[in-house]
Amino acid sequence: MQLTAPADRTTESPRTTRRTGIHDTDGMAVASFVLGLLGLLVLNVFLGPIAIALASVALWRGTARRGRALVGLGLGVADLLVLVAFMSADNTMSWSL
Repeated sequence: MQLTAPADRTTESPRTTRRTGIHDTDGMAVASFVLGLLGLLVLNVFLGPIAIALASVALWRGTARRGRALVGLGLGVADLLVLVAFMSADNTMSWSL
């Protein structure tokens, strides 16, 4: 059993090395979709802008999940629109059912 990382990195196979780039942007696209969806229910003042930012970065970097990023962007905008609608109805900074 080995508890520490090997000192010589040349023995690693190509499958164990992690590629960054397109995989990170795919994760950003999925995260923007999930956060935008959650933002419709709770914490839309925080989750909406985060979903918009993640979707924008994923689209800018050229994600393979372009549709998911666009839906995340739309949901982030919808989060903010829902917040504005309920704020104007209640005259408060938050809303409750």
